[in-house]
Amino acid sequence: MRTTTSPDSHAISGRSRRIGASALGAAALVLAGLGTAAHASAAPTTTTTPAPAKVTWAATPCATPKHQGDVVCHSFRVTGGATAFQKERAAETGKAAKVTPKAAAASPTGYGPSDLQDAYGVTDAASSNGSGETVAVVDAYDDPNAAADLAKYRTYYGLPACTVANGCFKKVSQSGSTTSLPGADSGWAEEESLDLDMASAVCPNCKILLVEATSASMANLGKAVNEAVALGAKFVSNSYGGAESSADTSYDTSYFKHAGVAITVSAGDEGYGAEYPAASQYVTSVGGTALSTSSTTRGWTEKVWNTSSTEGTGSGCSAYDTKPTWQTDTGCSKRTVSDVSAVADPATGVSVYDSYGVTAGWYTFGGTSASAPLIAAVYALAGTPGSSDYPASYPYAAAGSSALNDVTSGSNGTCSSSAAYLCTAKSGYDGPTGLGTPQGTDAFTG
Repeated sequence: MRTTTSPDSHAISGRSRRIGASALGAAALVLAGLGTAAHASAAPTTTTTPAPAKVTWAATPCATPKHQGDVVCHSFRVTGGATAFQKERAAETGKAAKVTPKAAAASPTGYGPSDLQDAYGVTDAASSNGSGETVAVVDAYDDPNAAADLAKYRTYYGLPACTVANGCFKKVSQSGSTTSLPGADSGWAEEESLDLDMASAVCPNCKILLVEATSASMANLGKAVNEAVALGAKFVSNSYGGAESSADTSYDTSYFKHAGVAITVSAGDEGYGAEYPAASQYVTSVGGTALSTSSTTRGWTEKVWNTSSTEGTGSGCSAYDTKPTWQTDTGCSKRTVSDVSAVADPATGVSVYDSYGVTAGWYTFGGTSASAPLIAAVYALAGTPGSSDYPASYPYAAAGSSALNDVTSGSNGTCSSSAAYLCTAKSGYDGPTGLGTPQGTDAFTG
């Protein structure tokens, strides 16, 4: 597991989908706790009160591949320090922000549903929309506590019950079985809790379908995507990815080419550089931001999430995937990542309840694994896509309008000066944040 305590540290990478034996050996050392690297977000200081503890976090175990050819999840779990949520609550109450221990907290330490709905202008839509829609979450391996943990999250925040018994929640294997499920995995269980909670936070009236792939191979996860669509989901979230390959165009047609279905994919957590399946021409690739409150009319502000040269939201040019017709930027001859974005910085992270393989309780998570299900849920609030549409095109029709919050500051790495927008935020479209973040649902409907 990777730990972060300094913005300039060189993080250990375990993201590549195709790794050799030596990399697997190094990954094993990290998982065993024998190898760590560190960085943290900068926290503002004052002259009158002690500075809140800097936030530290670690990549979840599923961010390191178990087998050669595996893709990885895109999530981080906060291990200490005062998050943006805690600092903001401390400012409201006049009490010092508490330091979060490595063990689970007794109450949330990250942004919850009301924060996220307000930040993205969907409070009214979340209250009235989403009934009858199904958001599918695709992940690898089984989370035995998925239903129970989801119930804890929704009960705490006063969201409508979403259970197997009332028909709102369903968990199946990649073949659709509710009884013959994959083997359990505590790392991927953390990822699944994050994804389910984010879908709930933004679309509390939606049904939720969890499809668990047999393993973290692209083929098995792709089959899980197909099963989600076969079971009727019109919104499918994928919080995983890996290195591109020449096989990706065949994966496109086999797994991700589903007209009439909004498929969202995390852009990646290793900074500048394209990953797959975020680079698929048929999906909405979702980048990541740092989100915090502000004195603006919106009440929130965002910048590119970037911690170091090896950690931050993904972006860049695909080496293989064809550029979709709705994408008109000139820096990439093929597909450009990302399309849109949402909160992903662990220091400004989201609240999650988890209990499998960890101390049961509240955690704060970040990574583009948070932003992908959030955007899938916004699509669900916007309504069922047109039957022949590829909904990745929808935000482009709203480019430059008030339906999107344009993110104009920050970068996720170094790229060509002739195409600096691929790694540096600017007015209008840029790689790290795409067209921006949701301000309501208008940019996500056909």
